[in-house]
Amino acid sequence: MTRVLLLLPTSTYRAEDFLQAAAALGVEVVVASERRQALAGLMGERALTVPLRRPDQAAEKIVELAGRVGIDAVVAVDDQGVLVAAKAASRLGLPHNPPEAVAATRDKALMRRALGSAGVPQPEFRLVSTDEQVAAAVAAIGPPVVVKPVSLSGSRGVIRADSVAGAIDAARWVRKILAEAGEDAGSPVLVERFVPGAEVAVEALLRGGQLEVLATFDKPDPLDGPYFEETIYVTPSRLPAEQLRRAHEATAAAAAGLGLVEGPVHAELRVGAGGVWVLELAARSIGGLCARVLRFGAGLSLEQVILRHALGLPLEDLEREDKAAGVMMLPIRQEGVLREVRGLADARAVPGIAGLELTIRPGRPVRPLPEGDRYLGFLFARGDSAAQVEHALRAAHSLLHVEVEPCASS
Repeated sequence: MTRVLLLLPTSTYRAEDFLQAAAALGVEVVVASERRQALAGLMGERALTVPLRRPDQAAEKIVELAGRVGIDAVVAVDDQGVLVAAKAASRLGLPHNPPEAVAATRDKALMRRALGSAGVPQPEFRLVSTDEQVAAAVAAIGPPVVVKPVSLSGSRGVIRADSVAGAIDAARWVRKILAEAGEDAGSPVLVERFVPGAEVAVEALLRGGQLEVLATFDKPDPLDGPYFEETIYVTPSRLPAEQLRRAHEATAAAAAGLGLVEGPVHAELRVGAGGVWVLELAARSIGGLCARVLRFGAGLSLEQVILRHALGLPLEDLEREDKAAGVMMLPIRQEGVLREVRGLADARAVPGIAGLELTIRPGRPVRPLPEGDRYLGFLFARGDSAAQVEHALRAAHSLLHVEVEPCASS
């Protein structure tokens, strides 16, 4: 039987969706994670513990397992596993991205340098380590700027600053967030020019170095800071055709500039009067549960598309369905302990709403960005137009009442 190894970090939202996709394809799954998964039926040789923070060691464990049971593809579902997947697939002779290209997607400084060398449009930036270097970077670039860690994802630790003093404070805050995340708090941080304009996300698939765009999402809520919490994604995009073309070309150029050749990519771009700028590009698909709004061809999920590509199975029709679709990542507004979310039934009853899933249970701590790394949940909608979808998401969200018990220090 065809067998795929899925790298599923314990923090991922996506285990269930990828397992369902594999089952739909009749593919046997081996799960690899940093801790043994408590998933029914995944026992013995079908569950593997690997050190995701040590990619070479993790890849070697996968190679050893493949020698015993055989593995036809290695797929990472989130950022934490992409480098492990590339290294393991390389050693097994399976289709893969060059590990050095994937490593650049996991380090924003490496990414900026690679994109700069390739001539890909991106924000002007400086890599800084001291308060004096932060001040010099702001003076050179000009405020406003965005201060961010070279690691982390999901807008965690990404902060806008409108002055030298604000940027210095932001850099200190970023280092505190890094320490809390178990990362090196002494590592350099990025100071980038803030680029105004609309932000879009491009979801695409690389096949032999050729980029095929699967969907483009608008982000209708302005992302102007001071933090950059993403909320609503809606597809198809309402941008003019010429701007969309340039966004897709920039995504392809970024993937090529990094050296990526196979598998899903997720790009974040700013589109304004002055052009298109690549903010980031990841060697994986869209995060959280957002992929649930996408359907292709004869009803294929994005996870099925990714698995079919990794296994070399036919992918003849990757046209997205005609319906407009969208997702809202439910924001966390206050730090504390989640007590209750009321209005769930009313939100689900809003016309156009296709689903609502909370991903944090009552009694669990919650924390907003820039420190937080989770969303309260996901709200899904479908409709005849992007405007209808956006309206449904906003209407449903307005009916939710979130009760958080503040922390003693809040």
